[in-house]
Amino acid sequence: MLYRNYNARHWGLLAGTVLMLGSGPAMAQQIGEAGTGDGSVLVIGTRETPVLDTPNATASRLGLTPFEAPASIATIDGDTIRARGDQSIVEAQSRAPGIASVANPGNGGTALSARGFSGQGSVLQLIDGVRLFPAAGTITFPTDPWMVERIDILSGPASVLYGQGALGGAVNVVMRKPSARTQGQAEIGYGAQDSFRAAAGIGGPVGHTLSYRVDASYRRSDGYVDRGDSNSVALSGTLVWKPTPTLAVTIRGDHGDQRPITYFGTPLIDGRLELAVRERNYNVADARMRFRDDRASVQVDWTPSAAVSVSNIAYYLTSDRFWRNLESYCWVGSTGACADGSPGRPGTIRRSSNYGIRHDQTQWGDQASVTLRTPLAPGIANAFVIGADANLVRFTHENDFGSVAQEDGVDPFAFDPSRFLDTQGIAPRYRTRTAALAVFAEDRVTLGPKWSVVGGFRYEENQVRRWAIAYPGGVRSDRFAFEKAFRNATWRAGIVYRPLPTLSLYGQYATGVDPLGTLTTVSTGQVAFSNARGNQVEAGAKLSFLGGRGMATLAAYRIVKTGLLAQRTLSSPVEQVGQRSAQGVEAAVSVDLPQGFGIEANGTLLDARFDDFRSGGADYSGRTPPDVPEALGNIWLRWDATRRVQARAGLRYVGRRFSDNGNAFRIPGYATVDGTLSYALSPHMAVDLRVYNLFDKAYAVTAYGDQQWILGRPRSLDVALRAAF
Repeated sequence: MLYRNYNARHWGLLAGTVLMLGSGPAMAQQIGEAGTGDGSVLVIGTRETPVLDTPNATASRLGLTPFEAPASIATIDGDTIRARGDQSIVEAQSRAPGIASVANPGNGGTALSARGFSGQGSVLQLIDGVRLFPAAGTITFPTDPWMVERIDILSGPASVLYGQGALGGAVNVVMRKPSARTQGQAEIGYGAQDSFRAAAGIGGPVGHTLSYRVDASYRRSDGYVDRGDSNSVALSGTLVWKPTPTLAVTIRGDHGDQRPITYFGTPLIDGRLELAVRERNYNVADARMRFRDDRASVQVDWTPSAAVSVSNIAYYLTSDRFWRNLESYCWVGSTGACADGSPGRPGTIRRSSNYGIRHDQTQWGDQASVTLRTPLAPGIANAFVIGADANLVRFTHENDFGSVAQEDGVDPFAFDPSRFLDTQGIAPRYRTRTAALAVFAEDRVTLGPKWSVVGGFRYEENQVRRWAIAYPGGVRSDRFAFEKAFRNATWRAGIVYRPLPTLSLYGQYATGVDPLGTLTTVSTGQVAFSNARGNQVEAGAKLSFLGGRGMATLAAYRIVKTGLLAQRTLSSPVEQVGQRSAQGVEAAVSVDLPQGFGIEANGTLLDARFDDFRSGGADYSGRTPPDVPEALGNIWLRWDATRRVQARAGLRYVGRRFSDNGNAFRIPGYATVDGTLSYALSPHMAVDLRVYNLFDKAYAVTAYGDQQWILGRPRSLDVALRAAF
């Protein structure tokens, strides 16, 4: 059933709210003058994406505009994310050029793929320009798109700006901040799978020197598989104090508490997706996942003169993650074995891998920089920034890996999910302490109105200490295992030529580094090796046309990553000699057309491959690395039918991928269509009707193992009431 478990009480509450609010003040004569700061709820005839000459701090610490930066930078603003109805931050991020979701429960549902590289070790995640450190490949913050002001996507190596783990790119989530005028927003919605959400926020000035912003969001759903319930709460608050025009102090706190769906995927039957088991959840009945994150930051920005600016941000983040699931499922065919050789009773789903895991992580950090802007000669100027970045991460990993293995075979269609088997108990097994120190610099020289040269450098030292935790005689004992220091220097250089104020041509060479696994969880098998290294050559163009109503970008690139761990034969030692590469083209266009029409589109074609990689005696050279779609595309159409009615339709295309190094297990490509119809009850209130996956495409977002697909949401209908004041 596509629309099951609807709750009449929720529908009644929503209908009553619409009627009550819709019977308020009479509609103004002019509806939808959005973008003017008057709190209008529909954006009519106004560009939804920032223009190319808007300063952006993600692509450069000098705050260059996309026109001025020799790199690919895309931005999705928060209002557009919410108007499209994206349910999660990763869903919004994967609308950007070249970005695909590879989210699964093991990585916290947040991992991405970019430019031929995937996972938390190659696509870096940031909050307000501050990097997050994944633990065992897992990040669970931020939690809700309601809190987002915009998302910036910097494609290609970003290590020179943010450190290791960014060879494919960096994605920066910029959180909402106080506005110059008091403004508030609220939303309540209900829909398929008994999903319900409510969110509200308000912010503005308090006197002449103080401003604030507070937001809260709640979401719940029964899910699209059996026992697929989930819920989350997100809270945030910001205070900005500006005692003088040159000094600003920003204090921010965020809280997220997620209980995501305990669904680890649908097993294939005879190598195919069987629609009859589309709603089955093969996890145990008492499965659990919970992610709790708390973050606090204090930022000081001081601009004593037009030539000098100083910035410092100190931050603190705690993450508590908990799993208890039966995670692996496979179809036992007529041979009496799964595709991986695991034995079982023919005609059943073999369930295994009972894992109980807890992550306790704390991150402290401080980032400081000084920017100097100096005229050198008529038409020639220099901008230079230098700074330092320090982080300390403490991590404790707990598990129950000593428990008796839980394995059974169940009927694919009807079975008792049973309960989780834990004979050992979840307890600390190892802990790490990671100290990351870096110095960085960036410089831009403008040579007249058309030419500029941009360069950057970063030196980083990451020291990881690991302790193994044992319980001899039932008494905990922490034994020092090893200490490893990773030292890396990265740099980039680029040139920008602007033959016209509306056209920018650029070229760039950049280097980067990726950890072999996760920096904070370096294992004994990785301690003898260094980080993998990479470099990129990129060239591109950026164009603004139709008087700023249209934008287009084009980029071509090649990235090479060396230092993969390889084993030439089964008896050979592991060596750091492997290489992989990706080369491709990305394009994007956005234009506001006459008669209220607008279009945004982007597409990516790439060729990703292992150039030289052997493991366990198998040669994977020439194969496509796992979790990398080589074709991506997004199209969004907008029609402002009247000043009260707005329609949106979006197409997402993700090409075929593989889940293994040898490309024996293929995940088909897919295309889905989403749509929204909005009607303004008043200038400050609108009703949205949203449909997701209009044609009910059964597709895999990603894989959890070679024969286990995590399926996307089926066709779903939601209705929401939005208000702005």
